[in-house]
Amino acid sequence: MTSRKKRILIVSFILIGISIAATLILTAFEENLMYFYSPTEIANGEAPKVRAFRIGGLVLTNSVKRNPNDLKVTFVLTDTVNEIKVIYDGILPDLFREGQGIVANGKMKPDNVFVADEVLAKHDENYMPPEVAKALEDAGALNPYQENKVAK
Repeated sequence: MTSRKKRILIVSFILIGISIAATLILTAFEENLMYFYSPTEIANGEAPKVRAFRIGGLVLTNSVKRNPNDLKVTFVLTDTVNEIKVIYDGILPDLFREGQGIVANGKMKPDNVFVADEVLAKHDENYMPPEVAKALEDAGALNPYQENKVAK
């Protein structure tokens, strides 16, 4: 085998190795992405059926129901246009309350109920997650005062 063929063979193996590594990295990256959807987008069927994603909106007043025997909580998230029922089994953040914007991570069940693995609440009265603010703005529910308080 000549030195030219050896170089071509080595370069070929390096390129194949880089291609395999890039494919594995991109596949892992895609599997770990978590997209954000509003209740309206979910109602329109835009959210994935089997994959985890984020949902955000306002906790509907008088919708929080706690099970006295365990940590299971159900509540309704809204973007003022559509509503999605959320079930969460765990300790809610201290700042969680009705009427505030939250983001939850989890999956949809076939009966149009979102099962959350994690619930994130805003950190003070002036903050609203950017995704929630955009969903509310698109729904026409964000007032001008709130627009100045959205995190950039």
